[in-house]
Amino acid sequence: MDAFGHINHARMVTLLEEARVPLLFDDATAKGLGEFAKGTVVVRLGVDYRRPIVVDGRELRVGITMTQLRSASFTLAYRVHDGPSEEDSVAVTAWTMLAPYDLGAARPRRLGDEERAFLLAHIPEAAGG
Repeated sequence: MDAFGHINHARMVTLLEEARVPLLFDDATAKGLGEFAKGTVVVRLGVDYRRPIVVDGRELRVGITMTQLRSASFTLAYRVHDGPSEEDSVAVTAWTMLAPYDLGAARPRRLGDEERAFLLAHIPEAAGG
């Protein structure tokens, strides 16, 4: 937290990561798509703060939608609520552009058909996305 007791920027970016990892790594691997866990990199990131989130032990809700799916990248949008409910105020909106990455070849790679199908099936499209 920062000096005012709010979640700081570095921790917010970590919270976004913690929200997407179970989906992209655990759920995808359980479906036989372990390549996400072997290499997915953040290409770009944007975070907009609407209100501070006070560190008080309360759970937060992070909603994830997909705004873009391309052949070698996909973009996720996040809505961080300042409580556990969908009705709690949205304190932060953010997005990450992610790319599958081949660690052995040290370069980005294209998404496979099964990976694209997984993303489409497991992440709702953002309205107007």
